[in-house]
Amino acid sequence: MMTDPIADMLTRIRNSVRIERTYVDLPYSNLKKNIAEVMKREGYIWDWQLIEAQPVNMIRINLKYGANGERVIRHIKRVSKPGCRVYSSAQDLKPVLNGLGIYILSTSKGLLSDREAKAQNYGGEVICEIW
Repeated sequence: MMTDPIADMLTRIRNSVRIERTYVDLPYSNLKKNIAEVMKREGYIWDWQLIEAQPVNMIRINLKYGANGERVIRHIKRVSKPGCRVYSSAQDLKPVLNGLGIYILSTSKGLLSDREAKAQNYGGEVICEIW
């Protein structure tokens, strides 16, 4: 039994980026799909796709690299953990790496990046930070 599937997702992405794989496969869930969608909107991954499989559907995340092979995702970290939840209002969100990175927030409007949450004035649980 896995206690924190989001931390597992982020660790798989981190490990795949370190060995420069082109994609990573994860067990599917709606939350993981929404995190991948935010990462795609913000330009950290190329795309994601659902792979029908038995006994569990999988989500394939196509990782993004620069023109010379440099990593787009240099740092990915879980902020709010099952033992210690972290919440923030839109006004209290500080820029990640002076605006070069993002937070992913779980809000009442779904998962949003910190830029989208500030623009719509929504706060929520800070899921992770990426830069």
